[in-house]
Amino acid sequence: MSAVERCCTFRLADLYIGIEVMRVQEVLRAQDTTPVPLTTPVVGGLMNLRGEIVTTVDLRCRLGLAPADPGSEPMNVVIRSADGVVSLLVDAIEDVIEVDEGDLEAPPATLPERLRELVVGVYTLEGELLLLLDAERVGAVPAADVQATVPA
Repeated sequence: MSAVERCCTFRLADLYIGIEVMRVQEVLRAQDTTPVPLTTPVVGGLMNLRGEIVTTVDLRCRLGLAPADPGSEPMNVVIRSADGVVSLLVDAIEDVIEVDEGDLEAPPATLPERLRELVVGVYTLEGELLLLLDAERVGAVPAADVQATVPA
C-alpha cells in the first residue's frame, strides 16, 4: 500500500500546482512588500511577517509565465526550506488534498524546461494535472537571474 501525501494546492495562470503541506508555514492574503533594487525580477520584494523579514518570490516570473493582470492581488504561500522562510506569490489558493505517493509520475517532456526543473512530478487527477513543486528549488533565487550591473 502506498503512502498518502498531503499537498497544499494553488493556481498560477492556468496551472494547478501543489507543494508538500509539511513545507507550508502559512497562507496569507496580499501583503505589503518593499521592492529590492538591483535584484532579479524573480524577487517580488521583502515583507515583514511578524518581525521576520521574508523574501517574496514572484512564482509567475520564476516559472517563466506572463505577469499577472494589473490590479490583481497575489496570495502568499509561506514555505520553509533549508535556506529559511520564503513567500511564494500565487494567483489563488485552492485546497489541501491527499494524493497517493505511488501515483507520482515524472514531469512530462511537454512542460517548458524552466518549469520542469522545479517540478518533482505530476499527479493525474480528474480532468487536470497537479504539478508538485520542489520546495527547495522553487524558493531559491537562481544566481544566473541576478542582475549584476549597476545603472549609470
